[in-house]
Amino acid sequence: MRRILDRLYTWSGYIGAGFIAAICVVVFAQVVLNAIDRVAKIITGSAIGLTIPSYSDFTGFFLTAASFFALAYALREGAHIRVTLIIQHTTGILRQVIEFFCVFLALSVAVYFCWYTVLLTYESYTYNDLSSGIIAVPIWIPQSSMVLGLAILSIALLDDLITILRGGHPSYFDKGENLLAGHVPEEPGAK
Repeated sequence: MRRILDRLYTWSGYIGAGFIAAICVVVFAQVVLNAIDRVAKIITGSAIGLTIPSYSDFTGFFLTAASFFALAYALREGAHIRVTLIIQHTTGILRQVIEFFCVFLALSVAVYFCWYTVLLTYESYTYNDLSSGIIAVPIWIPQSSMVLGLAILSIALLDDLITILRGGHPSYFDKGENLLAGHVPEEPGAK
């Protein structure tokens, strides 16, 4: 099960990175088309009017997908910003209780947000909401990336919560600020 979950988080990060690459490709292509248009205007006196239809809409959709698909991977790698002013001075069972509370709260928020995003996506699908750009895209399609990203984040948080309940450290414990501060992960339950 551990291998399946780790692959899920990793592939979610890859998908997020793929959407970032897609943004780069679309923006680069539009810049090239703008350059060709300017050269044509200089040579012929009038622009051709080259453009990628709704490119700004698509890059916005891709940014949404990249952001939400990357959430679980970033959590597992310790890349989320955490305020550790209090917790860095605690050890043993007190630290586990604080970690449990923080992860439980994050899981609650993620599940709540996921649930209401499912309702929003379903509503967009039911009413056939479309984007307002040149190319009308059903809004439920980009909203689905939010649902999937939040569902995977919820799974990752539940994974960490179960690990804490079993006496272990959450996935991000030995990453992020602990590596920067030179801390060595402490065994669960040590005083």
